[in-house]
Amino acid sequence: MASTTSSTLVLLIPLLLVACAAAGNFNQDFQITWGDGRAKILNNNLLTLSLDKTSGSGFQSKNEYLFGNIDMQLKLVPGNSAGTVTAYYLSSKGTTWDEIDFEFLGNLSGDPYILHTNVFSQGKGNREQQFYLWFDPTADFHTYSIIWNPQRIVFSVDGTPIREFKNLESIGVPFPKKQPMRIYSSLWNADDWATRGGLVKTDWSKAPFTASYRNFNANNACVWNGGKSSCNSNSASSTAWLSQELDSSGQQKLRWVQKNYMVYNYCNDKNRFPQGLPLECTHSS
Repeated sequence: MASTTSSTLVLLIPLLLVACAAAGNFNQDFQITWGDGRAKILNNNLLTLSLDKTSGSGFQSKNEYLFGNIDMQLKLVPGNSAGTVTAYYLSSKGTTWDEIDFEFLGNLSGDPYILHTNVFSQGKGNREQQFYLWFDPTADFHTYSIIWNPQRIVFSVDGTPIREFKNLESIGVPFPKKQPMRIYSSLWNADDWATRGGLVKTDWSKAPFTASYRNFNANNACVWNGGKSSCNSNSASSTAWLSQELDSSGQQKLRWVQKNYMVYNYCNDKNRFPQGLPLECTHSS
């Protein structure tokens, strides 16, 4: 009986460690990296970033991940947020880094935020797609998700897919799959470009600007530590997302968003790419 119990514990310990590392505890999962007190963990499940004329603020995950199904709930800067950018993204380090971006570009009161997305692989980006949202992202928390597996990256908002970036290495398009990434977020001033191309500047009389975060969930993510992935210890059922793709309902929702809410797609910008559109654009879904 004792040996059976010991074996069970040995099997459970890796799973428990992964679960604890991904339970949504901001003190446990993240560290504030800059802002001189402007970033605050108010309890284990609520974090705020603030921006004033002196400085913005930011945080990063303690863990690195190599693939994941990751959720974060955000409530964006309300009112006149013109000139501000709230960035929430995954990134590796180095000159040939990989990166998966959500960036929220502020706007004048009453005008919609722009959700800016991008994918970098081996240091190359220029894959921007931008969207309006079908709700007010400042009135309440909404869930922003990234599914990143070896076949695709899917950006979702409240469970609705807005963008899919497929692995097209077979035609020579690099795909992020070898470099572990940390989660980063920051609130900063970018009034030289963020709102109407920099025409609208930040109104510092409205400062401090504050964005809020809660309910981080990386239960379905592969923590990378010491050259090993936690997913090697997980059951097949808990790693099903590693081969997940959009079903017919997901594809329909994706088309709905891209038809009604997409405001920029690099794959349609022939003036930007006079030598020809990027390879992946000719194979996009």
